[in-house]
This record gives sequence, C-alpha cells and structure tokens, in this order.
Amino acid sequence: MAVHEALGFARRIAGSFVDGKSRIAIALRNETYLLDFLEQDFEGSDLEGAICHFILTELQNYSNIHAEKILGAALSKSLHAHCPSLCPRLWLELDIIAILLHEEPGAEHIVGSEAVTHLKGKGIDEQAESVSRKCIRFFGPNKLPFLHVDFLGAVEVDSGFHIHIADLESFSKTVRSKTWSGVQHYVEDLTRRKVKIAFFSATPQGGGVALMRHALVRFSHILGVDLKWYVPKPRPGVFRITKTNHNILQGVAEPHERLDLDQQGVLMDWIEDNARRYWTRKGGPLCRSSEGGADIIIIDDPQMPALIPIAKQVDPKRPVIYRSHIQMRSDLISTPGSPQSEVWDFLWAYIKLADIFISHPVAAFVPHNVPRETLGYMPASTDWLDGLNKDMRDWDYAYYGRIFNHDCRNAGMPPINYPDDQYIVQIARFDPSKGIIGVLKSYAEFRRLLAEHSPNVKAPKLLICGHGSVDDPDGSLVYDDVLKWIRQNASALSDDITVMRLGPSDQVLNTLLSNAAIVLQLSECEGFEVKVSEAIHKGKPVIATKAGGIPLQVQDQVNGFLVEVGDVQSVAHHLLRLWTDSDLYGRISSSRSSYRVSDEVSTVGQALNWFYLSSLLTRNMGLKPNGRWIHDLGRESLGQVYTKAEGKLKRAVDEAALSV
Repeated sequence: MAVHEALGFARRIAGSFVDGKSRIAIALRNETYLLDFLEQDFEGSDLEGAICHFILTELQNYSNIHAEKILGAALSKSLHAHCPSLCPRLWLELDIIAILLHEEPGAEHIVGSEAVTHLKGKGIDEQAESVSRKCIRFFGPNKLPFLHVDFLGAVEVDSGFHIHIADLESFSKTVRSKTWSGVQHYVEDLTRRKVKIAFFSATPQGGGVALMRHALVRFSHILGVDLKWYVPKPRPGVFRITKTNHNILQGVAEPHERLDLDQQGVLMDWIEDNARRYWTRKGGPLCRSSEGGADIIIIDDPQMPALIPIAKQVDPKRPVIYRSHIQMRSDLISTPGSPQSEVWDFLWAYIKLADIFISHPVAAFVPHNVPRETLGYMPASTDWLDGLNKDMRDWDYAYYGRIFNHDCRNAGMPPINYPDDQYIVQIARFDPSKGIIGVLKSYAEFRRLLAEHSPNVKAPKLLICGHGSVDDPDGSLVYDDVLKWIRQNASALSDDITVMRLGPSDQVLNTLLSNAAIVLQLSECEGFEVKVSEAIHKGKPVIATKAGGIPLQVQDQVNGFLVEVGDVQSVAHHLLRLWTDSDLYGRISSSRSSYRVSDEVSTVGQALNWFYLSSLLTRNMGLKPNGRWIHDLGRESLGQVYTKAEGKLKRAVDEAALSV
C-alpha cells in the first residue's frame, strides 16, 4: 500500500511526494496563480538521491529557461524524513529557502494554521498546489520571510524553525574536527541535564548581535540545546538615548552630549516594564528556574544591564553573564566627571552584579573597575552557512546584483554594472565610528595617485553600503553627511561613488562583497568587526585600520594591510599598489579555503564558548576567567591543545606571533 506524503515548493514552485513506488509532483506558482506542474515516478534503492537530484535539476532548469528566481520551497515534514538532505541542498546549491509544514491532524494548536497543510483525501496535484499556497504566506512584500517575535519577546528564529536551511552535517563542515568534537562534548551535558539558556538583547534584526543570535539559536535548535533569545518591546525615544550612550562610550559623541537623570529614568522604566509584564511572570525566562525560567541568563547588550539585578533578585543563585561588544574608551571612563565616566557609572551599578563580564578581546576596552577574575574575552562571530557568507551560483549573484542596481536607480545613485565596473567596497552601518568620511578621502587620494602614475588604467568605483538597525537613529544623519561631503569635496568623482543604505537582504550584501575587488574597513572605533573575517574568507584583499579587534583578524601584508586610524595616504598607497600590481594582488588574495579564517569567528566556534560557560556555571563550578579567552578555557577543559596552526587567533592586538 502506498503511503502518501506531501512536498511543496513555493513562491514559484511547490510539489508533492508519494512513497511506495514513489511519485513526486512539483507545482510552480507565484502570489496569484499556478504557473506550471509536473510529476515523476521513481523506484529503486536510492530514492533519496534520485528524488533530490530530480528536484534540484528541475528547479534550476526552470529558473534558467524562464529567467525566474525561485525564492522558497515548502515540503511536508514526512517528506523531509525521507529526503533529509533536500532542504540544506536547496539553500546552499540553489539559494532557495526550504519551509517544513506539518500535516498532522490538530497541529494548528501547536504551530499555528500557517504552518499546517491538510492533505488527507487530496490528489497529488491538489497536495502540491495546497502546499505551495502555504509557502507564499511565509514571505512579505519585500520577498523575504517574515520576522516573528512572540508575546514574551522570544525571537522565533527561522519562522519558528519552520524554515530549514542547515543541518548538522553542513555545520560540521565549517570547522575543524577538534572544534566540532568540543561542541559535542558540551552539548551532551546540556541536553542531558535539560539546561535552559536565555539571551537578551535590544533588537531582533539589523545589527551584528542579531546576526550572531539568529545563527546561534538555529544551530542550538538543530543540536537539541534549549537556547532562547528575547528582545524587549520598543518604546519611543529609548533607542536615541542608548545610541547616544554608545557614542559617548566610544568617544565619538558630541562634547555636549550627556546621560542625564531623566534619561536614566526612561531606560530604567523601559527595562522594568518589560521584565514585569513579560519575563518575570510564571513561565517567563526570568522567573525561577524551578518554575520554568532559564537556568542561565546572558545580557548581550549594553542597552539592557538593568535586567541583571532583576534576574538576581528573582533567583540569586542563578548565573548571569554580561557581554560588552563595543569599543569603550577606558581612558576617558577613568577620568572623573567625563561623559564617559557618567555613562559607565550608571551602567556599572547594574553590570557589577553579573557573575561573568565578557568583552571583545582587547584589554583597552575594559574599564579599570571590572575585576580581572570575572573578566573573559570572546570575539564576535559570523555564520558561514547564512545568506551573508555562503557561496552562490553566478545566476544568483546576477539576480541580487539587479536588485541592488534597481535600488540604486531609485535612490539616484550610480549603479554598479559588474563585471564591467570593478569596485572597492566598505560594508558597514552608517555610524560615526565607521570612518566613512575617511573612506571617501582615501578614495579621492587614490584616484589622484592613479591618474598621476597610471593614467591609462581604468579606475575602480567606490561602493559604501550597509544595513540599518531599528536601534540606530544615527544612520540617516551619517548618510546625509556622507552625501554632503561628496557634493562639497568630490563632486568630480560622484559618478564613480555609490552610497546605499540597504534593506535586510543578506544575499545582496553577500553579492556585493563576493564581487568586490578590494575591501576596506576604515573604522575609527571598533569592537571586533567580523566583516573583516568575512572578506578574508572570500579571499578579498583587505585594507583596515588598527581599531579594536581588527588587527586580530588581519595578517599585515599577508591577507591585507593594516593602517593607523585616519592615515589616508597609506590607504591610498595600498589601493594603488593592489590595483596596479597584479602579482601583489594575487598573493594577498590567494589561498582561499574553508579554513582560511579561525573557527573562533564561526557560529560553531562561538557555540563552544557559550556551551562551555553554560555547562560549568549551571553546575556551580565557580568559574573565574581571570582575563583569559573563553575559547582557550573551553578547550583546556577538554584537554585539547590549541595552536596557531589550528587557526588560533592572535591573543593581543600587538602580538607578532604565537609561541604555540
């Protein structure tokens, strides 16, 4: 007897699968109506391989013939059980988002009606059409999946894990075997004891913290680790205050800007209101762990340290970790009466109650009053499987390039007609600390030098772009300042300079970075800026400032060049050499490989850090980092020797070489 199961592909394609002698049906549709349909029968021993090959081939052929981009594909969970490799292959090979749907009776009460498809009594063609209609509901007007946050503020990553873009096998290929085995060790402990981990940060989308947490929650879910991520309900005016605090601590705020008592009250009321209404209630993440709360709390943002005393008051023995992810001017913080001292004193009153203080791995970022025994270092991370970093087909790069150029024309900006137009890029938020005016000055000087030394060489264009964030009100102001500078100082180059604020499409940024000739990161102040490692991972020559944790990632004159902050002449000189010396360019950009960068900046590597901390602290082990890297402690706990040959990052910004 044949067992009928459902497969669906959508935005433009959907399908259905029948087991026994297997039959697959694919229905292609857009938001309005059915476009095409096909069926295929299968039999033999390797049904999974045959079916996956057929689906991937048909989808790719359809895109090529009709010049249509297939954005999403939905299939039933029962089909996924028969073809578990299909979802990650759709994502990694064809850039198609795979969505898993339930078909069990009554599943609406568990996952909601939008994630349930009713297939009983339907023919295979009706099943395919039904699933494709469901798939379309996951996408918004911008052709991206909806971002969901539940009533308690929990970020429902990957649409509540209905989107399936990776599996354990694909994650395991992104790191070395030692890193992978270390993660598995801590996962076994956390899952056996059913440890609940809760992260808190300000926003679910737009900044580096959000990108890291989406990936970490996704990876943890696949592993079976109970890790959730919460964000507060926003309030008017709050993010202006927190962004000003951020600028003050970095030393890039206006001299008159201060944190006054009224603003402190606004921040306190905002945090206390969210905690009282959503997080300390029964079943909330901050209630006692014995009543369903988390076993360990991680405050992942300098906007929310007021949660720390609340968490400690509810459950004094529960460990709390605070993570500081910005460059702080510890010298100015140590100056009594300075704006930096005032902001830090306000924050420190809450932060000092945390059990562990995690900082980006630069000693100068840590204020003098943070006890060394509670201090641990941890870099930022990126995910090699997400839309920002995965390799894509030329077809997909062209598709996202057309989207970008369409946005450029709408904004009145010169498009990038790649490959005829080669270009230099800086990808960063429009933030006072990112050195964007320095990028423009360096490019203008480079163009002067190029015209002087090699007048017959075609010059590359300059692209400055980045995502926005809902908690960053400076973005529009900085963007306007950049355009004003170009009009006043580089109008002759305006046709060769593109400045764009982009929407939340990771693949567009991936395309722009992948096709760039040279990558700049000329930050004036910086935490870690993992975008540098993303560029190195793609084999791009990088010119970057010695700001924050950037020197930990760039090997000067090996995979890029390091310059002092504000050194326009050096940047222009390096640009000229890279653009006119093909041998130098080839050497700096050569030897791209999966392990070109450290495992420590990957999702899996960062998971090792957090799983190690969660494992030890929830067993009351009394961890004292004493100013060491958490990654080193995690590996030592496993008896692993960790060396530079295995991808170990430099442990200090002025460290020339490692002794091991």
